[in-house]
Amino acid sequence: MTATYTLAEFGNHIDAFLERMRQRNLSAMSITAYQRDLQQLLDILAENHSAQERLTAQHLRQVLMRLSQRGLSARSLARKISVWKQYIIHLRQFEHWQTDIGDGLNAPKAPKRLPKAIAAEPLNQWFAHGEQHDDAMGIRDQAMFEVLYGCGLRLSELRDLNVQDVQLEAGWVTVIGKGHHQRQVPLGLKARLAIEAYLPIRQAAADETALFTSRLGKRIGTRQIQIRLDIWAQKQQADRHLSPHMLRHSYASHVLQNSHNIRAVQELLGHKQLSTTQIYTSLDFSHLSEVYDATHPRAKKHKSK
Repeated sequence: MTATYTLAEFGNHIDAFLERMRQRNLSAMSITAYQRDLQQLLDILAENHSAQERLTAQHLRQVLMRLSQRGLSARSLARKISVWKQYIIHLRQFEHWQTDIGDGLNAPKAPKRLPKAIAAEPLNQWFAHGEQHDDAMGIRDQAMFEVLYGCGLRLSELRDLNVQDVQLEAGWVTVIGKGHHQRQVPLGLKARLAIEAYLPIRQAAADETALFTSRLGKRIGTRQIQIRLDIWAQKQQADRHLSPHMLRHSYASHVLQNSHNIRAVQELLGHKQLSTTQIYTSLDFSHLSEVYDATHPRAKKHKSK
């Protein structure tokens, strides 16, 4: 059975809660942030309610709404709710409160953070510069990243490629994506040429099937690919940090910009849901509106006679 408590009673145990957080070796910065979040909660409650009013979950939801209206991000709201809930757990465990006011209190989902696409021109310049390297590791790296960008692969998909997955003459590569779903992705000219330059110098241990291998002849790992991409970008004098996901995002954006065919991009990326592709590519819906207005017979505007 739950009990009710006043707003004044709710704020009486913050010092004890913060002391317990110190005992758990939380940093001074975290303690200060906890104190600030709880004091803000009390201040907003005091603005609109009397100290003797009985606290309910609705009070907390109202505070959450006010903070959202002030422009706080979903990430900031989630952090504050986490602190509120930890305080309520403290009230239950150590102050013997019988309350469920924190149950069902959830922050809005934070928007999915995606890397920005790189413009095609600098990417082309970096890849063109990379073609000049003639050492074995440089040739392998150039092939890896030509395939990564040229096929829009996930990092794990690049790592898992085997030699037999590549059909150079046909210009296709077989990719095993999430959920072990298989798809065929076109292999562009630059990627084919890079692989052709790499295969004769590929180092492989006995029975190793991986397309891209390390110096020891074993399948190269995802962390090593990330490190090599950093080194490759520095050699090409790139003006920013590069990540495998950034190259995949750039691939998707460039193909979408030039084809305006989101269904094709969905297939190339291996997305099960079209909505994933729309979010992933930061789809410009204003362009779709223009296409609709220009092509749909019921959308065409009649010129005045």
